[in-house]
Amino acid sequence: MSHPGPKASLGVLLVDDHAVVRQGLRMFLATDEGLYVVGEAENGQEALEKVAALHPDVVLMDLLMPVMDGVQATRQIKARFPEVEVIVLTSVLNDHLVTEAIHAGATGYLLKDTHPEELVEAIHAAGRGEVRLHPEAARRLAQEVRTAEMREALTPRETEILRLVGRGLSNKRIAQQLELSELTVKTHVSNLLSKLGLSSRTQAALFAIKEGLIGLE
Repeated sequence: MSHPGPKASLGVLLVDDHAVVRQGLRMFLATDEGLYVVGEAENGQEALEKVAALHPDVVLMDLLMPVMDGVQATRQIKARFPEVEVIVLTSVLNDHLVTEAIHAGATGYLLKDTHPEELVEAIHAAGRGEVRLHPEAARRLAQEVRTAEMREALTPRETEILRLVGRGLSNKRIAQQLELSELTVKTHVSNLLSKLGLSSRTQAALFAIKEGLIGLE
């Protein structure tokens, strides 16, 4: 097991049924002093046990694994440990799996051909509560977003905040940019989610993409 260095701040759990993949991820993450690997798991059930025992900040989650798949594991982790962020890291870009993973609570969806630097950045982003999605996954998800009948229109401020959520900014960064308190931003986000009939800021980000409030890179 890797141990945190003096500058390390985010503990990462690696979940993949291939030992070679986990070894490669360890090598990638070792290049960043702000990250350290707290442990590994080779299936979803083991991942759930390791989260309970090791308290990682971020979980890198494969989807197709024996015993318990990544979608089920993500759903159970988020139900029991909502403060733990889950990034799906998979070789599969399947519409159903993408949708299921996000609905299960994943804050990121990346493919295994992602550049190591992008993966490291995504882990730090997850630690800040920010959304990171593979562009093609985002396109597919944006098509799946459905909203309830809006009870009332968004205010200009809520629309502005929705656009920033869509760009992946955390509440803290939105507060800094708009010179508001973090609590005020959190309240605005809760209100706009309620109005749109959405359950998470990831879904809000996808709604912003779908409605053309932001563009896909």
